[in-house]
Amino acid sequence: MTLPDHRSEIATDQSARPKQSETRTELQSDSWRLQIGDWPTLQANAAAIRLEVFVHEQQVPLEEEIDALDAECIHAVAFDAQDCALATGRLLPDGHIGRMAVLKAVRGQGLGSAVLHALMQQARQKGFVEVVLSAQTHAQAFYARHGFSPEGAEYLDANIPHVLMRKAL
Repeated sequence: MTLPDHRSEIATDQSARPKQSETRTELQSDSWRLQIGDWPTLQANAAAIRLEVFVHEQQVPLEEEIDALDAECIHAVAFDAQDCALATGRLLPDGHIGRMAVLKAVRGQGLGSAVLHALMQQARQKGFVEVVLSAQTHAQAFYARHGFSPEGAEYLDANIPHVLMRKAL
């Protein structure tokens, strides 16, 4: 059985696909800014964070990390005041949120929450009534604090324990 997680092949819905070169700043604070955009615009920054967190830190094979769905997703990247990319995530065309990653040095500073909120806002704007994600079990409490509820049994994805979680919008 293929679970609807962030690494699965998922049927695409054109309504959630970003327009070519769609980019805009969503949020900004004194120490960071969050940019929403398409893969061509944010690829270099998002991929660098995902490479560091998933491939180097968590030992996910590179060929499992970057996939064809990136081109169909809306991406969010948080940058510091010097324009260094710190955190990322993506909204898939079917309302799944995936590839949430924050660099180790800046975890616990609210960047993951900012990326998650921005992606949920994008899902609302696209008309989704809920969002779904595949949470690494160690991050389950983080998502629960944002209103996500676990569903079903724990499973392995890229040899890492995950649980499916949902949130009504």
